[in-house]
Amino acid sequence: MKSTRTRLASDIGGTFTDVAAFDEKSGRLVLGKALSTPSRLVDGIAAGVNKAGARYADAGAFLHGSTIAINTLLERSGARTALLTTEGFRDVYEIGRINRPDAYNLYFRKHVPLVERALRLEVRERLTAEGEVHVPLDEASVHAACDRLEAERVEAVAIMLLHCYVNPAHEAKVKTIVQKRLPHAFVTASHELSQEYREFERCSTAVANAYIGPVVSEYLRGIDRHLKHSGFGGSLLLVQSTGGLYESHQARQQCVRMLESGPAAGVIGAQALCRALGLEDAVAFDMGGTTAKAGVIHRGEALTTGAALIGGYNQALPVQIPMMDIFEVGTGGGSIAAVDASGALKVGPESAGADPGPACYGRGGTLPTVTDANLLLGRLGADRFLGGEMRLDAKAAERALSEHVAKPVGIDTVRAAEGILRIAATAMSYAVKAVSTERGLDAAAFALIAYGGAGPLHASAIAREIGMSRVIVPRAPGHFCAFGMLFADLRYDLVRTWFTRLADVSFDEIERVYAELIEDGRRSLAASGIASRSVAVARSADMRYVGQEHPVTVALPPDVFKRRSREGLKRRFDEEHLQRYGTNAPEEPAEIVSLRATVTGAMKKPSLERIARGGRTPPASARRGKRSAYFAELGKAVPTPTYTREALRSGNRIDGPALVEEHASTTVLLPGDRLRVDGFGNLDIEIGRRRT
Repeated sequence: MKSTRTRLASDIGGTFTDVAAFDEKSGRLVLGKALSTPSRLVDGIAAGVNKAGARYADAGAFLHGSTIAINTLLERSGARTALLTTEGFRDVYEIGRINRPDAYNLYFRKHVPLVERALRLEVRERLTAEGEVHVPLDEASVHAACDRLEAERVEAVAIMLLHCYVNPAHEAKVKTIVQKRLPHAFVTASHELSQEYREFERCSTAVANAYIGPVVSEYLRGIDRHLKHSGFGGSLLLVQSTGGLYESHQARQQCVRMLESGPAAGVIGAQALCRALGLEDAVAFDMGGTTAKAGVIHRGEALTTGAALIGGYNQALPVQIPMMDIFEVGTGGGSIAAVDASGALKVGPESAGADPGPACYGRGGTLPTVTDANLLLGRLGADRFLGGEMRLDAKAAERALSEHVAKPVGIDTVRAAEGILRIAATAMSYAVKAVSTERGLDAAAFALIAYGGAGPLHASAIAREIGMSRVIVPRAPGHFCAFGMLFADLRYDLVRTWFTRLADVSFDEIERVYAELIEDGRRSLAASGIASRSVAVARSADMRYVGQEHPVTVALPPDVFKRRSREGLKRRFDEEHLQRYGTNAPEEPAEIVSLRATVTGAMKKPSLERIARGGRTPPASARRGKRSAYFAELGKAVPTPTYTREALRSGNRIDGPALVEEHASTTVLLPGDRLRVDGFGNLDIEIGRRRT
């Protein structure tokens, strides 16, 4: 590849690093996969680029998604952080919402703040809810707080003052003082991240950004240095949690926007696939080495949310930024299986990762994982993993399962392995339900798009668990998140809290606010220096019934504003509320809480190429013989046909049980499943009935 119009995309997972290289001029797409290198992540990227046969120097843009932000937050491995807030509101961050998810759980513990109370300091100032100055900012109190922070040697500072989403003047001044007094600290102000009301959520967002800021910004600087040293002269773009792209200098300051960086790219790829197939509704399911994630495409669009709870509902800390509506569980190919003190078998969330990895990797791991269970049951070929690049150790997998699961429970290793896969499938089905059933959508009516290195191994079992009838495995599923980045666009999400009763709405005033938001987005696109093929704008509003606490986000098409129809706004809100909660109240008055605008700069996309058509029967070159594989539905191991995916052609059909192997993944067809290869080379699977 010698064109500077090449785009490189890299996704770092807990076990593998995936790379996709796309030449915009020729349309050529090549892929690479390498083990992640936790001690120095750029080494894994470099290995992936080499395996793709690409060069940094030939690329005009490098797109990157990583789990470093979310991992730093979940592992509590961030910086020593302080919080500056309005006098009298020091404990807003710790008090939170007083939610008690399980009223009868005597062992329930509320969230643990990222900042200890001793490092939460107050400054004297106060704005009203309208943004007027009630108590002027006392700069002496800010300097006094900085004296404390200097003595405590904090590495990061979050600033959250009351009502700064209306008037950011006090926050901006405090940030200027802190940056001057603590030049080596990472400093963030809440209004830079969120211009919405809710003090606790804005505070939590600002603290999270400060907490992960030093780690993530240094990581991004390291990638910058690595790219420049390797001859790269283009733009480094990061994937946001929305699936859009933003520049590295923005990512270094607003790190919290890339919490769901890699998984969001996979959902964007799934959305592109749905459009090519004419598919309206699908669940995007990604299973890698450490976790499994699910997002949803509904009516052709990937669903997003304005806030998320990071770390699970019970003890989670909220983050109030736009992001893909993704649910994640700690179940992946490297998830460790163990028997707890009660004698029960559990799988994850602890993972063997890339180093040492599953026992079968032969890299020093001794604990049994989901990958070891798949190998023992014959679903993975020991000599075919990663196209034969990495030979798996079946005896090591059997030893690990026998010692840590089978013997403690008192069963044979085959039943132990089957139990691990069944528990994993049940756990992963919760992720799918969380983004579908719990959102008022009928999961059984959706197709399951399965990708990630381990997704196709388990997709049929998960679909059976939920009652889904169709699974689609895209081409190169093991590289799909990196591939999905190539379908991402530059994107800026803007929001402004704007309380008004729907009956009192002035469309001229709404248009004024939207015009300001859209102009901010267009300026950001222009400042990026990246040429966009076109610019698109989408509008939405957060609405609720008068007297409600929480709103729902309602997409607002242009015709609503052209007709200036309050009734049209109300009708769309009622429909959205009914979809989300199963009930609505058309006769009740409604109000607008916030206005949202998304400004997108479109980039050139790869084409989903069609493949040659073949007959109904797979060609002889696709058949690799048979391998003994165990299926619970049959209660025994049976000789199972295996196929090489690269040799399959459009129209080929395969009945389960069967295994379809490719470089970075294996698709399992359970007994009763029927597979058809579509015109784009996707494996379109009709799921057989679950046997109880």
